[in-house]
Amino acid sequence: MKISIIIPTLNAEKTLGEILGTIQAGLEKKYKYEVIILDSESNDNTVEIAKNMGAQVLNIKREEFNHGGTRNQAIDVSKGEFLVYLTQDALPRDYKDIISLIEPLVSNKNIGMAYGRQIPHENAKIFGSFARLYNYGEKSEIKSLKDKEKYGIKTIFCSNSFAAYRKSTLKEVGGFPTDIILGEDTYVCAKMLLNGYEVAYSAEAIVRHSHDYNVIQEFKRNFDIGVFHTNEKWLRKEFSSAEGEGLKFVMNEMKYLLNNKKGYLLLLAVMRNGSKFVGYKLGTLERYIPLGLKLNLSMYKSYWNRFAKQS
Repeated sequence: MKISIIIPTLNAEKTLGEILGTIQAGLEKKYKYEVIILDSESNDNTVEIAKNMGAQVLNIKREEFNHGGTRNQAIDVSKGEFLVYLTQDALPRDYKDIISLIEPLVSNKNIGMAYGRQIPHENAKIFGSFARLYNYGEKSEIKSLKDKEKYGIKTIFCSNSFAAYRKSTLKEVGGFPTDIILGEDTYVCAKMLLNGYEVAYSAEAIVRHSHDYNVIQEFKRNFDIGVFHTNEKWLRKEFSSAEGEGLKFVMNEMKYLLNNKKGYLLLLAVMRNGSKFVGYKLGTLERYIPLGLKLNLSMYKSYWNRFAKQS
């Protein structure tokens, strides 16, 4: 078995059939593969679709879902040399995108991870579109630890919405962390770089994936990022801080709006970015915030619910 394709799902009936159909359209011509679905008690037809299309289904209790721990469960049962992780809303254009994603791993044994390019969904709004266009360029590259002088925190930018790992290397760095709110992919990327491995960005491997978050959702998402960066202080110590990169994003977003004759959205952009900044800063102070309030500030309530059960 060359490839294990792993997809966490929750009520994914609208997209899962399309994803699996795209994979099945020809991937077996190049590589032997399997599909593992990590399902968190879907109450639609997700499980039936998966089984009918030949996928193996692992059932996860919804309240026990964890970004890192749940993905780890597939590692032990997987048979592939390479593990390809997708999310249920990341849509490959073609089975060849899977091939392009793992090519860096096949050709270079020092590459432990590769992540692909994400382009906006066809109906994406302008803010969601810009985020993908800004973060995922048209040029492939291979990053090593020495690149932190050039990229800072962006050195460890990656996404498990469409990423591939050499299973042996992933195991060597301890797999995904099981006790973080999000960022399991960033965590592993950093560990690999610090252990002398390289990480590839494959711009030729493309999925459609974007989010049209509103102001409140942006706040909550960045609250969780603040929690992650504060709890994993070693990331900021090794790869500088996130704030400088955030300012760059804001300036480029405003230019993008003006260039696309959307200047009337500048005030909304200021509100959105202000919301993200405040959310992030509050996240860095989460230890001083009561648990009940954190449940309302966070996008991932299941992370905090475990603390509620412990108390």
